[in-house]
Amino acid sequence: MAGSVSQPATVGTLPSSREERESQNNHRRRPIGLLWKEYFRDPSQWCDNRSSRPDQTYPHFQHKGTGDWLWVDGRLNPPWVRDELRKRGLAASIHPQDTHMLPTEEKSPPCKAPARHNETLAFVALLRLCTKSKDLSRGTRIHDHIMKRGLIEKCADALITMYASCGALAKARELLIPHNSNDVITWTTLITSYTRQGQSQNALDCYELMKQEGPSPDAVTFMSVLKACGSIKAAYKGKQIHDEIARQGLLGSDVVLGNALIDMYAKCGVLRKAQQVLEELPYRDVVSWNTLIGGHTQHGQPEQALACFWQMQGDGLSPDAVTFSCILKSCGALRAINEGERIHEQIASQGLLGKNIVLGTALVDMYASCGALVKAQTMLEELFPRDVISWNALISGYAQHGWGKEALKCFERMQHEGISPNSVTFGCILKACGSIRALSKGEQIHDVIKRQGLLETDNGLGTALVDMYAKCGALVKAAQTLEGLSFQHAASWSALIAGYVQEGKGEQAMHCFERMQHNGLYPDAITFTCALKACAIIGAVDRGKHIHDEIVRQNLIGNDRVLGGALVDMYAKCGSLEKARKVLEELPSRDVVSWSALIAGYAQRGESEQVLSCFRQMQLEGFNAEASTFSSVLTSCCHLGLVEEGHRCFVDMSTKYGVKPDVYHYTCMVDLFGRAGHLDKAACLIEESPFSNHFSVLSALLGACRKWGDVCIGRWAFDRVVQVDRSNGAAYVLMSDVYAAAGMQEDAEKIGAMRMENKAW
Repeated sequence: MAGSVSQPATVGTLPSSREERESQNNHRRRPIGLLWKEYFRDPSQWCDNRSSRPDQTYPHFQHKGTGDWLWVDGRLNPPWVRDELRKRGLAASIHPQDTHMLPTEEKSPPCKAPARHNETLAFVALLRLCTKSKDLSRGTRIHDHIMKRGLIEKCADALITMYASCGALAKARELLIPHNSNDVITWTTLITSYTRQGQSQNALDCYELMKQEGPSPDAVTFMSVLKACGSIKAAYKGKQIHDEIARQGLLGSDVVLGNALIDMYAKCGVLRKAQQVLEELPYRDVVSWNTLIGGHTQHGQPEQALACFWQMQGDGLSPDAVTFSCILKSCGALRAINEGERIHEQIASQGLLGKNIVLGTALVDMYASCGALVKAQTMLEELFPRDVISWNALISGYAQHGWGKEALKCFERMQHEGISPNSVTFGCILKACGSIRALSKGEQIHDVIKRQGLLETDNGLGTALVDMYAKCGALVKAAQTLEGLSFQHAASWSALIAGYVQEGKGEQAMHCFERMQHNGLYPDAITFTCALKACAIIGAVDRGKHIHDEIVRQNLIGNDRVLGGALVDMYAKCGSLEKARKVLEELPSRDVVSWSALIAGYAQRGESEQVLSCFRQMQLEGFNAEASTFSSVLTSCCHLGLVEEGHRCFVDMSTKYGVKPDVYHYTCMVDLFGRAGHLDKAACLIEESPFSNHFSVLSALLGACRKWGDVCIGRWAFDRVVQVDRSNGAAYVLMSDVYAAAGMQEDAEKIGAMRMENKAW
């Protein structure tokens, strides 16, 4: 034969036994099937040792270049290799002393073929029963019997399927490699089992091996592989599989495979491609749309989810409970309560609520997220049965919107109904305790969490505890809790840093920030935001600049408006207004918070013209000002004496922007009118305001009366003050000054005497 040599090839240091050599050859080198394919394609590349082997442990063939080994009678040879060897007459070259290596059926005593066939069928049937019942123990015993009867080759596919379905994936893979199954169901079962057990990369590796040595994948195989791609966000691999599916023309009639493609792209966040696949499907069903809507919801695109929801119905498809659950989540994210109520009506009209606790919980969550907490509570009351998830939705809503007492009431009632809280419940309740500074209750919850050992399994609870103590002002306890956590991360440190910032302790906050990094933890956007606030408190512009440089280096700003606003605020409060303006102008996404921070910075430095300039620019960009912005604008109008512009802004607050003026805004307007000498207008404004007896408003008017010597209006304001608080010493001083400014010294002395009488110190 071509390639034969008179002396055995040098095999090198081989393992001591034949079986070890074959196994090593299989694990260390390429699969046996591929090696035989190379041999059959070009035998001249292989040394033929058959006629000159010193003993049966030496291989029959060895590759001249790679040193790979092959045995004609190898126990790992796939069936098709044995058939090919027989066709080529190579099987006859086995020496008599090697016959113990032949398959059992070839050396067993002759038996009737029908009996052996029936035995195989019986074993396969038993294995299928084990597969169905997931009975691994029984399946393993049957495997032993099969081995004793020499029927492994006949039963290999059923064995692989049984092991894969029972979760013994290593055993299934161990059988698959030497037996090189040509059964697509066997391969697909193993791939599917890998995916279900979260071993998606192994599933993809198995798929690649199948392409090389196994049968061609079918639609079910592709669906399993696409699921694996989605679970590890392997969009590039998923696109390759998509191309193969398209090449084979499988999408034409298989909507389930099309849905698997949409799901893969959606889970990978490639939502435009998911939408494209859906639009190109010749037939779409409710699952197709649910998958796309769920993808948009999961990736924070609620507007697109709602658009798909209405488009789906425009195509004549009715939503099901899954659709409604997804879209209600999007309504909650948008706080689109009107849309949510319309969808609630649809659900009711279709009679879907009934005992569908998932859908009922989604409605509770939607109303709670929209702030319609009374409606959420009503929805929960109508829900039966209720579970911990339903209660969590309501408790979370109360906690999120600062209704801490109501959250605690729900917590108590839930337990009274016999429903045990879980980690999510405890996280929400800790947030509620923090919002109302209920330290004692928070400590009780902490004790329960420790008793249940939940801190060992839920890192989020540790952060929630640190946050609760920090918000309650118990910073020592917060720091102790953080130190005691078995796993610390950026979120837990951020909670502590935020607590120091909340209490105005900027230096301690920065110390924590630096210590966190010293411990090897990397700050995230939230941590940087807290650190920038700390810099603003202590005026540490240099440290803030260093943090800014790190944020830029990590490219964290992006569309993070909160972080961008914190940068503007830090520079503005530190007095670096040019830098603050530059940062704002370079932000890829500005909002009212970043503009308000800059405007407040200019107002703080008395640069009133810049305040008004920024306010106008902000309006041109379409942003609606908030209450703090109007405070800065009205203060600047006062300093510049811009009565008409200030009054227009004050009126626009409620009529145009829907911002209810507070006592500070009224005080600014009274001051503005007073400085301009419009004391009658100031008095009328006070009379019409909800703060007509508030000292800050009346004292602004008294100050203006002192300037203009208006005794009449001044006395009116003074009388209103003392009606509320006869011991307000500042009011007596101001009124005395009004009389003195008008040259009425005797009346000024009477006010002084009244002050002494009323003990208004």
